[in-house]
Amino acid sequence: MSNIKEVAVNRKAYHDYFIIEEYEAGIVLIGPEIKSIRAGKVQIKDSYVSFVNHEAILKGMNIAKFKEANIFNHDEERERKLLLNKREIYRLEEKVKLEGLTIIPLKVILKDGLCKIEIALCKGKTNYDKRESDRKRTMEMEARQALRH
Repeated sequence: MSNIKEVAVNRKAYHDYFIIEEYEAGIVLIGPEIKSIRAGKVQIKDSYVSFVNHEAILKGMNIAKFKEANIFNHDEERERKLLLNKREIYRLEEKVKLEGLTIIPLKVILKDGLCKIEIALCKGKTNYDKRESDRKRTMEMEARQALRH
């Protein structure tokens, strides 16, 4: 049984996008970054994945500086390479180019001591879609409450 701990969750993603497919990827980090992540000092709300030279690059992820690292500290907003299978990278890159989809991170997790990131292939919601999903969620919640009483 693997030891999994959720460090950060992008709740905004579930509201703003239709989730089509989910993937789990490794992430290339430097020393102080993993310590900050283990301390829970990471934010993925406005981040996304882009492709450069057939490599998946995570942009906009904020990892706070580790205060004990002094001169060896990192840039908080630097671009980080994602570790995915070559086949997955080509497939995702093609879907983004041809179908106009977006890849965003959903969760940062620590799995058996390693930092992983769950990314999703998504399609943006319009305001109408957001209202519709809110209405559905409210109706389901009311139905559950009615069954309890």
